[in-house]
Amino acid sequence: MKENKKQKTVEKSSECHDKTCPEHGSLKVRGRTFNGTVIKKFPKRIVIEFERVIPIGKYERYAKKKTKIHARLPDCKHNDVQVGDYVSIRECRPLSKIIHFVYISKTNKEIKK
Repeated sequence: MKENKKQKTVEKSSECHDKTCPEHGSLKVRGRTFNGTVIKKFPKRIVIEFERVIPIGKYERYAKKKTKIHARLPDCKHNDVQVGDYVSIRECRPLSKIIHFVYISKTNKEIKK
């Protein structure tokens, strides 16, 4: 005689179990918000780059500079972000030596005229 074995089905919940997720975890965001393009993607972080215009007083001109910022990518958002996407990040407490920001959402790039 064979016994009927019930197969266990594991359902994935929509919530992530990441402590450093601003939506599902206990990480609080505050301070500055930046928008930029994702240039690198790692398992738990992304690197974004954006341009800013700074004044040069001596020459009464402006110069463009690029800034790179590392941001924490929560487990629940890992599949949403790809290299080349325009995203929004927000400041949080220091999570590591280089990570002081967390991914918030994907945004549309607005063209300034």
